[in-house]
Amino acid sequence: MTVFDNIAFGLKVKKVSDEIIKAKVNEIAKKINISDEQLSRNISELSGGQQQRVALARALVLEPKILCLDEPLSNLDAKLRISLRKELKRLQKELGITTLYVTHDQEEALTLSDRIAVFNNGFIEQVGTPYDIYNQSETEFVCDFIGSINKISKEILDKLQGENTYFKDLEGYIRLERVKLERTSPQDLSITGVISDIEFNGVLIKYKVDFSNDESIHIIEKNDGLSRHVIEEEIKMYINPRDVMQF
Repeated sequence: MTVFDNIAFGLKVKKVSDEIIKAKVNEIAKKINISDEQLSRNISELSGGQQQRVALARALVLEPKILCLDEPLSNLDAKLRISLRKELKRLQKELGITTLYVTHDQEEALTLSDRIAVFNNGFIEQVGTPYDIYNQSETEFVCDFIGSINKISKEILDKLQGENTYFKDLEGYIRLERVKLERTSPQDLSITGVISDIEFNGVLIKYKVDFSNDESIHIIEKNDGLSRHVIEEEIKMYINPRDVMQF
């Protein structure tokens, strides 16, 4: 079938008149950036991203009360996935359709959602805003599953006690961005380790810092164009005990 016939399929099944079908297909095609020329082409002639747009338009043209999407961008390359993700968010707001989006991609979940439900073996661990899920995780599974996290042993926790009291014999968790290379608060406490690995991804630099007890902590630093640290360098890190989570 052509792109037009694909988008119109559900309306034809509902026996909608040809005049209304043409109007509705053209309307949704414009909203989802499908050109008139593309409407007359066969699906096989389209790129992967364009085919995903057609599949989305085929659902949206029926004006559903709820739109269910199961890993809709998983087969696309990284740049196209980001582009279509923005498009999906714009369309959802513009059309006002409640959308249930299933994904294993945490970045997709955090950037697209108004609310997230984190599932673990069929059970809901936590429901909340992306901000709450990330910053105020309610369970150890959610904390460890969403985003990158450092596990902190009891030995290091003992060094970070300060005025904060931790649960005995439990590991702590802290987000990578909460470990700092400079003291920013009077409550910050320091620990010292040696850099064993550096990952550079353009915007951020990630350092792996080792300690004498074979434990490691990862730190991320915004790239400012200056190379500040090298492997085997001893560095001091600062952690606010309030940023450490335990469950």
